[in-house]
Amino acid sequence: MPGSIPYRVNDFSIKVANVNGTGSASANGLLMQAMFRMGVPVTGKNLFPSNIQGLPTWYEIRVNKDGYAARSLEYDLMVAMNAQTYARDIKEVPGGGYVLYDSTWPLDAELHRDDVEFLGIPLARMCNDAFQDPRERILMKNIAYAGSLVALLNIDMHVVEDLLAEKYSRKKALQESNQRALRIGYEYAQERLNCPLPFHLETMNANADKILIDGNTATALGCLYAGATVAAWYPITPSTSVMDAFKAYCEKYRRDPDTGKNMFAILQAEDEIAAIGMVLGASWAGARAFTATSGPGISLMNELIGLAYYAEVPAVIVDVERVGPSTGMPTRTQQADLMECAYASHGDTKHILLIPGNPAECFDFAVRAFDLAEQFQTPVMMLSDLDIGMNDWVVPRLRWNDSYRPNRGRVLGENELEGIKKFLRYSDEDENGVTSRTLPGVHPKGSYFTRGSGHNKFGAYTETPSEYQEVVDRLARKHVAAAKFVPAPEVLRREDARIGVITIGGCGPAVCEALDLLAAEGIVMDYMRIRAFPFHADVEQFLAGHDYCFVIEQNRDAQLRSMLTLETQVPKEKLRSILAYGGFPLSTQRVVQDIKKHQGKE
Repeated sequence: MPGSIPYRVNDFSIKVANVNGTGSASANGLLMQAMFRMGVPVTGKNLFPSNIQGLPTWYEIRVNKDGYAARSLEYDLMVAMNAQTYARDIKEVPGGGYVLYDSTWPLDAELHRDDVEFLGIPLARMCNDAFQDPRERILMKNIAYAGSLVALLNIDMHVVEDLLAEKYSRKKALQESNQRALRIGYEYAQERLNCPLPFHLETMNANADKILIDGNTATALGCLYAGATVAAWYPITPSTSVMDAFKAYCEKYRRDPDTGKNMFAILQAEDEIAAIGMVLGASWAGARAFTATSGPGISLMNELIGLAYYAEVPAVIVDVERVGPSTGMPTRTQQADLMECAYASHGDTKHILLIPGNPAECFDFAVRAFDLAEQFQTPVMMLSDLDIGMNDWVVPRLRWNDSYRPNRGRVLGENELEGIKKFLRYSDEDENGVTSRTLPGVHPKGSYFTRGSGHNKFGAYTETPSEYQEVVDRLARKHVAAAKFVPAPEVLRREDARIGVITIGGCGPAVCEALDLLAAEGIVMDYMRIRAFPFHADVEQFLAGHDYCFVIEQNRDAQLRSMLTLETQVPKEKLRSILAYGGFPLSTQRVVQDIKKHQGKE
């Protein structure tokens, strides 16, 4: 029967269906921030199209007092603001749920369901009466439905009003119109609907010492703190906001206070090939430099990534993954760049990968990427994805150690060069396979020819097999040694578990919640989230300690599973794939369903 969802506090999900380009993102973000400020754990997933305007877009908000943050597929309330998708959206609501819609126009009779309660609010009519400008009417309709949700979900109105006042503190006219639209929706719901709904919010204190941030912003902040002063890029979804944020931070914190001169260089290149070339040049010269891109950009950069690997030039590449191949679906998420990045370029190459699982790790791993790149004189790629990069996550407040000093690796200075007879770029290998490098202009003895062609350990050109092999074998040893320095996997163990579950990146929240649900049913499994390549020794230990392991990842071809079989001693038959690659963030329900299916317990 309609409206039969049981009474629940701080435990529900809603989905907002709208049209891209109508300003709904502002309204949805307002709701998310208000819930967060009420101290309630909340997660938002923006499922938007790749066009600028006109196609359907959805925004999912999950509130969970226990802090579970995975995408939910069970919506207690559907906010149906797009007539094009009414049928699809209403169908997704479970029996007993609610649908809020714009009753300015009546719903078609065939859309009605006896087991769903429909909440009609004439949003368009009210905004047409309250506002004169046609564009303003469209935008304020979204703030009006946000006002209705404030009443229906018991969101603190004072918090919402404060957020609007902060956002539009220098634009009084916009602040006034937003406040008016908010009140229009709020007062209509309060006067004509049963508020609050059985599922709603109450103030908590679960977000103390936490922040709401997206991964791209956190990545940019990490690059700033790491000491990056040069960035080159070509715009591409979903990584563009990394550079937007980095530019804003540099303009605030990388300007000489006395002269006003920029102490940074950010270049928009003509393409991704030029961008990585600029980064390599700056890194070779001694700057901390990086680029941000996505899968198509990595494809274009491959040859120069190979140059950096072979000539041993440090560089940091941020890959915010999206759906491929080719153009693919630019605004959908996936984890299908793993093997492309791990073995990028022709010939035998292996690269260091850092794989964060949330924005807090994006901040931390960005800093570590620069240190590893210079320590091992090699490209380091940080693989985020659209879900982490462009959605807001609740994470612990970012921490910084003021005693941090960049690890520049083995760089010979003027005094050291003065004291040696002759500098040989690739000859003084240390225990990690790393040789000394120099920076241009420091001392005449430090000059050398940077080669992408065959060279021996002295830096001279060669086509002699043994001399070539000596160099590339050292590069292989260097990569193996890096495993001791990359982030260890996140491991959670349960008593008597003989089965393991392995995953990466943003799959973590869904997998962890699924394992809690399965454990409650007596299906007990251990958990490991891999955070880097080459694989840390703990990865091999986890694989060896279980009868078999599920490998859960977001790509079609089981790339993580393939890398585990290539790079560890685990027998292939011990790894069982669970693959989700349609482009939406992984859900808990999908993980539970697929594990039970494999276990024959459905």
